Amino acid sequence: MKICPKCSTPLEDNMKFCTTCGFSFEQSEAEPQPAAENSERQRNPQYGQPFFGQQTYAPPVEKDPFDHTDEFDPRDISENKVIAMLIYLMGVAGVLIALLSQSHSAYVAFHLRQALKFMVCNALLTLAAAVLSWTVIVPIACGIAIVVLLVVKIICFVDICNGKAKEPAIIKNLNFLK
Repeated sequence: MKICPKCSTPLEDNMKFCTTCGFSFEQSEAEPQPAAENSERQRNPQYGQPFFGQQTYAPPVEKDPFDHTDEFDPRDISENKVIAMLIYLMGVAGVLIALLSQSHSAYVAFHLRQALKFMVCNALLTLAAAVLSWTVIVPIACGIAIVVLLVVKIICFVDICNGKAKEPAIIKNLNFLK
């Protein structure tokens, strides 16, 4: 059994990539492996305590691949934040308002695409619940999924309030409307 040097996850010996952080063991085989005491220090936080006046090393934070905030102009974000909020608050009416008022904003266009994904998912879930209404479990499962999508929409609204442009958790893997 081997341990990932990046996130300290225990893995089987035949693994080529860490299942938690994606670390490649093929590249690290050319580099020398850290000593056992160094890996123990990484896993056990008591060894990492700095002495008085000593600086600690902070590893670089990996960028979230679904966070597109850096791709937009901060001025565009601040000027169009309210329109982007309306998209999630008002549903179809918010989408129409955004389409008519701010068609030139890349930030609003990003959130329009995400809101349209939500609308397609909600429509498909409602259709599935209506068509299979003779069963009991499908309409209940669709109702639960619609509530989960509502919670994700609320998270998107909070992200907009913070000036972020993140792809929503559940619908980010849907490849239409990129």
